[in-house]
Amino acid sequence: MTAGPVHGTWEPCPATRWEDGFLSGNGRHGALVFGDPNDDRVIVTHHTLVRPNGAEHAEPPRLAGELPALQDRLLAGDLTAAEEFTDGRPLQWVQPFHPAFQIRLRRPDADARDYRRGVDFSTGEITAATAGWTSRVLVSRADDVIVQHITGPGPSLDITLDHRLANVPAGLGVGHGALLTPEGAVLSLRARYPDSDRAYTGVTLVAVTGGRLSLAAPGARVEDAESVLLLTRVRRHTGDLDVAEETRALRAVLAGRSYDELRERHTALHRTAYERVGLDLAADPGERALPGSELLKRPDATALLERLFAAGRYHLLSASGLFPPRLTGLWTGDWDTAWAGAFTTDANLNLQTASAAAAALPEVTAALATLIHGQADDWRENARAIFGARGVVAPPHTDGESGLTYHFSREFPLHLWTAGADWLLKPLVDHDEIRGEQDPRTAAALAEVALFYEDFLTRTDPDGHLVVVPSYSPENRPANASWGAVNAAMDLSAARHALLTAAAYHPDHAARRRALADRLPPHRTNADGALAEWAWPGLDDTYDHRHLSHLYAVWPLDEINPYDTPRLAAAAHRALELRGAENDSAHGHLHHALIAARLRDGRRVTEALARVLEGDFFHASLMSAHYPHRDVYNADAAHTLPAVLIEALVQSTPDRLVLLPALGPALPAGELRGVRTRFGADLDLVWGPDGARAVLRPHRTHRIEVRTSSGTEPLDLVAGEDHVLTLGAW
Repeated sequence: MTAGPVHGTWEPCPATRWEDGFLSGNGRHGALVFGDPNDDRVIVTHHTLVRPNGAEHAEPPRLAGELPALQDRLLAGDLTAAEEFTDGRPLQWVQPFHPAFQIRLRRPDADARDYRRGVDFSTGEITAATAGWTSRVLVSRADDVIVQHITGPGPSLDITLDHRLANVPAGLGVGHGALLTPEGAVLSLRARYPDSDRAYTGVTLVAVTGGRLSLAAPGARVEDAESVLLLTRVRRHTGDLDVAEETRALRAVLAGRSYDELRERHTALHRTAYERVGLDLAADPGERALPGSELLKRPDATALLERLFAAGRYHLLSASGLFPPRLTGLWTGDWDTAWAGAFTTDANLNLQTASAAAAALPEVTAALATLIHGQADDWRENARAIFGARGVVAPPHTDGESGLTYHFSREFPLHLWTAGADWLLKPLVDHDEIRGEQDPRTAAALAEVALFYEDFLTRTDPDGHLVVVPSYSPENRPANASWGAVNAAMDLSAARHALLTAAAYHPDHAARRRALADRLPPHRTNADGALAEWAWPGLDDTYDHRHLSHLYAVWPLDEINPYDTPRLAAAAHRALELRGAENDSAHGHLHHALIAARLRDGRRVTEALARVLEGDFFHASLMSAHYPHRDVYNADAAHTLPAVLIEALVQSTPDRLVLLPALGPALPAGELRGVRTRFGADLDLVWGPDGARAVLRPHRTHRIEVRTSSGTEPLDLVAGEDHVLTLGAW
């Protein structure tokens, strides 16, 4: 191996677009940093910042009484019946995510020689520097505060909190405050949403070393100082916020500490998580040294995959805490955030968190669990209101405040979708398998999902199989029917998986739930030899679509695989071959790659990655876009790419290890260390043209099956005893 991959990225000029700003976050607060020595801007974000738009009062549709009639019509062949299963409301988006404000540091005629800005993934610190000036920014995991330190601020530095960001509402009520205290200047910005009693407030404490500090409305002015330290927090609230109390909290954080001391408090937490897993592809040292914007112009460079893997884990970790990542992670510089910057649970959030278990980021799983468990009552209300059932149904979109299902329309009848809870809980189940312990909260949630299916699965077909009706395959429709249909493949797999998983967690109810799962119909293979997206006879497939919901049984589930179900795996592979890319969305390409990896198709994994790497999907910040040519800021590609690379190299179930299942030309040689397996062992893997070597470090004693290109063999693992596997050339 060479000296090792670069755990960061850099640029030789400031960001002129907010999308190119470097990112830091602690899962609550986020910072988007431009690094301009004349007008340095740090956009402040927070996971709770969502703009009231009426959705804060929205309820799920009360349709349970009409469900039996809808089921009768669909089963009788009325292919458009579900279009009338609505209460007539217009489409209601969730409350949109938005930025708080920008911290602006302006100084005249700054010396911009030898400029460089960068972000260190291992610390979360963003730096920008010229010949005589340095700015450093991080978002502290230890103190939940944005920390900014400037050295060489020059003769004069003006500091303001500025709410004027792209598409800020005209009716936003904004007030500024500024006062001097013994610790320094306290700046505040309070913003009240139009026609609402809800608001948010940001407070910045400005402390200086040397020089003079004065107020200069609406901010502060620093003159002839050696350095400046800023601590910033933002809070969303109803009514008034006690700025004095927030100021006391910032003083307690400062408590005479230097920037370096604050940095070390944060780094001790952040570095531990970031460094658990690493990928080294033996890239060219010259390419490793390139700035990110230049490296992105070399889509075939292994150094690019290394850096995007590192950046993806860094951004995913940084966006996860209070909640898991939104469509934009934890960041935006625009109030008009695409698709409301929601947590979209019918593919996007699920793909973004796909690497959490294997890539050793339990912090991400914990954030997802917080979102799920915090919305349990709303999920119960969805089940009651729409389906007249006990248990829970997850919403397709959520702003984090409400888990109620109210975002649906004729073309997107997302209120019919019942598979969401199973998909969202899958990473929590994986986490339990890795630990070898069952989380009581996961067990309780699984029991409620099973309870829903016990009430919902009451209709049968002529052969006595249970029928999922209505059924929806996000966000597709049959070629010859409307969106709401019968027996979508995803719904069948989710119901079966939820019932069997709940049975494993709750032995006292296992027999009943396994029996119910056994009554679900098998998957159907269509006339093209492909796994049908709807298992109901007469429903034809629509192949050109960005979602791959029908292959849920392949990934993330293990229901269909090349080893236990080879015929179904062949049909799933045929379905993957026939699937189009539709609008070239990044999540579609990487979802395709994840499924291809499970089906051992390294060529398709390589092709899907190439569509993203060659399609100009990444900003200079290494955050991604939803569409090619950096169109629509979106975290799907950035956060999902590490999962694709891991799945191509290592796959695991509670009883199986698959090594190098989908190795392609993009991954000729390398080292992957620290991966966690679902049978409770950490794994390091080194591979190259001459063979491979894997070291397993099991935490519990267990027999597994090892699958490689050369065959299958059993392996007895003993807790605490390393086991080395050696593979020959392939």
